[in-house]
Amino acid sequence: MTQNSTSVTEFILLGLSNDPQAQLILFGVFLIIYLMAVVGNILILLIISLDVKLHNPMYFFLCNLSVVDIGYTSSTVPKMLINYLSNDKQISFSGCLSQMYFFISFGGIECLLLGIMAYDRYAAICHPLHYGVLMRPKVCIWLAVAAWILGLSNSGIHTGLMSSLSFCQNNVIEHFFCGIPPLFQLSCTDTQINQIATFVFGGGIAMSSFLVTLLSYAYITLAILRIRTKEGRCKVFSTCGSHLAVVNIYFGTIIFTYIRPNSTYSQQQDHALPVLYGILIPTLNPIIYSLRNKDVQRALRKIVHAI
Repeated sequence: MTQNSTSVTEFILLGLSNDPQAQLILFGVFLIIYLMAVVGNILILLIISLDVKLHNPMYFFLCNLSVVDIGYTSSTVPKMLINYLSNDKQISFSGCLSQMYFFISFGGIECLLLGIMAYDRYAAICHPLHYGVLMRPKVCIWLAVAAWILGLSNSGIHTGLMSSLSFCQNNVIEHFFCGIPPLFQLSCTDTQINQIATFVFGGGIAMSSFLVTLLSYAYITLAILRIRTKEGRCKVFSTCGSHLAVVNIYFGTIIFTYIRPNSTYSQQQDHALPVLYGILIPTLNPIIYSLRNKDVQRALRKIVHAI
């Protein structure tokens, strides 16, 4: 058998539990979470598109983030829900690679968008007089386009390298989706090149976005401390604090999952991390970034009254 051939034509996704009763409970829980994620992000898109006052850089990037979050959760959760109600938990080899491609794509784009949004807040708070120039429409569009191109390209590299691996024996993935670490564990081919690519390209996107975010919020914090009124400091801190908490959880779990030696990965022990960064965070993003915002609340009330 050649290096780029495979005897495995399908994989079996065991999900988060083998217990039938637990699977029904998980089905209900993740169905609710998925609907919240999709409805919440669609609601954000509608509110921003219908209110002209929200047509500014911050909400432009929030629209991109909402589209990404819908795709992020939809790349894995529907298949997981179907598997919980079915005895057939198989996914084809091509279907597995497709799922991995979209999951990594949306994950990478989300990393980049979070970094861009942090820079946007830095420009608004630390350089308010130059904000219109720093974040003019052309710059915003190019930043968004760059995030999508880099995210899709990064995923294409990983998916292409994964398709060249051989899977000769075990095809059981003790997880709810086709991710890079579980597939590395099943491969009977040397994955060293794949791991280097994961560290260099995937790690580069995650770490650079994380550093931009931390640096932006560091300057924002310094600017907040110079605000004389206590109410002003508390207002900005409450907003930026919740943003930074979500960002730290998101980047922390991704970095821990992907930027570490393959030998330390355990399919049984690492179930919770993808649930956190791939399902829960996209569900929380509309609440943290938008629905807690007074401008969005005002726009929502305006739309409801108009109806």
